[in-house]
Amino acid sequence: MANLGARINGISSNQVEIPIHSDGMEPKPRDESNIDYSQRAQWLRAAVLGANDGLVSVASLMMGVGAVKKDISAMLIAGFAGLVAGACSMAIGEFVSVYTQYDIEMTQLKREREANNNGGVDEEPEREKLPNPFQAALASALAFSIGALVPMLAAVFIRNHKIRMGVIGAAVSLALLVFGGVGAVLGKTPVMRSCLRVLIGGWMAMAITFGLTKLIGSAEL
Repeated sequence: MANLGARINGISSNQVEIPIHSDGMEPKPRDESNIDYSQRAQWLRAAVLGANDGLVSVASLMMGVGAVKKDISAMLIAGFAGLVAGACSMAIGEFVSVYTQYDIEMTQLKREREANNNGGVDEEPEREKLPNPFQAALASALAFSIGALVPMLAAVFIRNHKIRMGVIGAAVSLALLVFGGVGAVLGKTPVMRSCLRVLIGGWMAMAITFGLTKLIGSAEL
């Protein structure tokens, strides 16, 4: 009787509460497999490709100059010129590319709004989701400059020509592995394959530039 009275009064120790949501459905856990990574694709492409381009192009340029001149000043000046020219080129190219994409998507939004007779709807939320050409250009130029600084910093304090060339090659190889790994992690791709692809590509660029410049320099044109 005591147990019956306790249950009637709602104080049973085995009472279980079941939450009921207003929509009649329990909240679903967030599925990370359905996360859209398209928002980070623009920044990933601009940053990783910009850094790789700066690293490989300036390192190859310095290797080419080092193939015919042992003067450290000539190598550093060539590297600095490549840094400035490359950063400007990357920024302009990224700006034009992303602005073109921006115009295309804005035109598509206007067509969809007119087709749905939603002319009075505020387009600011949709505009905020579109890529920003200025931010993309700045990120690309900054990433290129960071990559280009690696071979320059590796060479600036070394006076011996052969050691300087070796240090540049080692520093660039390590940076290529880092950039390839970061790009693979952010892009959810195989790390080893990405690192090897970036490393071999950088080696080929430096070797071809060094060999052709050495060949032309020895011909004394």
